Amino acid sequence: MRAILCRELEGPDALAVAERELPRPGACQVRIRVRAAGVNFADVLMTRGRYQERPALPFVPGMELAGTVDACGAAVDGLARGRPVMAVVDHGAFAEYAIARVDDVVALPEGVDPYLAAGFPITFGTAYGALVWRAGLSAGETLLVHGASGGTGLAAVACGRALGARVIATARGDAARARILEQGASEVLDSEDPELVARIRALTGGQGVDVAFDPVGGAMFEVCRRTVAWEGRILLVGFASGEIPRIPANHLLVKNAAAIGVYWGSYRKRDPERLRAGFRVLLDWLGKGIIRPPMPEVLPFERAAEALARLAQRRAGGKLVLAVDPGPGSVGP
Repeated sequence: MRAILCRELEGPDALAVAERELPRPGACQVRIRVRAAGVNFADVLMTRGRYQERPALPFVPGMELAGTVDACGAAVDGLARGRPVMAVVDHGAFAEYAIARVDDVVALPEGVDPYLAAGFPITFGTAYGALVWRAGLSAGETLLVHGASGGTGLAAVACGRALGARVIATARGDAARARILEQGASEVLDSEDPELVARIRALTGGQGVDVAFDPVGGAMFEVCRRTVAWEGRILLVGFASGEIPRIPANHLLVKNAAAIGVYWGSYRKRDPERLRAGFRVLLDWLGKGIIRPPMPEVLPFERAAEALARLAQRRAGGKLVLAVDPGPGSVGP
């Protein structure tokens, strides 16, 4: 099979297409014929050796995918060959075939577009988990979403709206404004506006926001800290800016506020059933039209390095997905 291979920890530029042996599933694993693979900022960090988990070189990047079941291990029940699925993996999605633990595989309802599904698990899983499990966002509360033009930010806007919150979003420039509003934001502010803090305070009547969703870090965390309400919650989702903030604990103390870490991937091993329950809710919302994710931008499989470079430079403007489909036919178990 063909795969995108990382042989050196030099970032996206070091990736290249290579031939690999077809993987065989273990007892509790599923081999998936990959139709499309989602691209995430974590993939960029992994190719630089800066992610929480560091696979041995050489490795195939890619942490989420959509495709069809090709073969199942002896202990796997309920997943017939040819069944459309989406899955999350430690790495290995940027390949024509991938191995996933059965606990990480979710059967897709009929009619779900595979390119949409390939970019769905991590962005919407992270947004839902952060807002529901970690922050306990309630209907009627105000949610601030930074980085709202990116895949995870857009998902947080959509999930916040679905949960009944008022959503204030920030993004760079005006190009993404319409897309963010379509996902349910009430207001979209320019993240580079020097008066951003004052504008958020004005929009909340001086009270501040109940929950702040921050996948950016750096200066955006400072905006969260200065605009979070009494008993508010700041969700630390990632540091796309490259700057990990230092948290002044005394500021949290005087507001009875909380800074809450969100490492969604840790639930895969610690509480996989909670992940599956979350996906059931999200797919139900999707089927009912409660959430309407925009279609991702689809790039050819061979342009994986370009896709990761765009994420690294914050030039994606939404979710990116690689078209991986190996073509008709299957190699069999």
